[in-house]
This record gives sequence, C-alpha cells and structure tokens, in this order.
Amino acid sequence: MSRIGKAPITLPKGVEISVSKSNLVTVKGPKGTLSQKVDQDIELSIEDGVLNVKRPTDQKRHKSMHGLYRALLSNMVSGVSDGYEKTMELIGVGYRCSNTGNLLELTLGFSHPIMFEIPKELKVETKQDKGQAPTIILSGIDKQLLGQVAAKIRAFRKPEPYKGKGIKFAGEIIRRKAGKTAGKK
Repeated sequence: MSRIGKAPITLPKGVEISVSKSNLVTVKGPKGTLSQKVDQDIELSIEDGVLNVKRPTDQKRHKSMHGLYRALLSNMVSGVSDGYEKTMELIGVGYRCSNTGNLLELTLGFSHPIMFEIPKELKVETKQDKGQAPTIILSGIDKQLLGQVAAKIRAFRKPEPYKGKGIKFAGEIIRRKAGKTAGKK
C-alpha cells in the first residue's frame, strides 16, 4: 500500500470539497477555488472532515495514481487554506527587477531587459533594499503553476558555479567551483 496514498487529508475550517459524477474534485477555501480531474478508478470518501483516497487493486497503474492524486489533492487543500510562496534572489552586479502589476521586468546583464508576464492566478512582488540582493516574491494557491513560473524565471539566468551569479531561490545552496588559478600551484 502506498504510504503517501493511504495518509488521510484533514480539511481545515472553511475548506469545502465537492466531487462530481465525472470525478472532478473542486476545493473551495478562503483564498480561492481549485479543480482537478481524478481518474475514474480512484475512490474518494469524505467523512468527518477527513478525505481518504482509495485504489481498487494493486496493479502498478493504480498504485502510481493512488499516491499521485492524494498528493495533488493535499496540495490543493493547503493551497486554498494557506497559499504558497516562493522567494527568488538576483545575484550579480547590475541585476535588477521591477514589476508593474503582473508584468515582471528583469535586467540580467543582457543587451536588453527581459519582460515576463506572470499568469493572473499568481501575484508578484519585487524588493530592492540597499545592501541586499534584489528579490522576487511569487505567491498563489496553485503549487504546480507557482513552481513552473518560478522555474521559467530562474531559467533566464541560472546561477553559475564560479561566481554564483544568476537567479536563485532563497535558501538555495550553489555548489561553487575553483577557478583556473587554483590548480597551478
């Protein structure tokens, strides 16, 4: 039995789950609403504010979907109740960021600034404090969309291993390499 799949999902106060006949799960909470289509074979049961995900057999296909859908539903529940947030830092001389609404403008050492439109489901905030690296803060209720947008932003200028310049997640540790002069002794 899947360890992740058999773990029950407790529903916080203010979160409602509805399952349609076509196995479309809709989660409503104080921060918004999310929907996810669940495979027909997976059974969902809601009892006393606890959501349980069950699989019909021990086939490999059912085992893989069991843990997957439980994790997706758990992310939806925590998203509509608490929300998610990712913080990214720009490390490098002259690297800047600013936003106008959901349009993010990045200056990353290229000959032109990069304009990136953030989806309307997410919120973006930029900070440039003196003595600190410029910071991008993404927040939203959809964990998958948030991670995908953050990965796209990071792909504009990944951190390089020699000086550590680039866009990195807050708290991310960049493995540094020694330069050419280190090996000549």
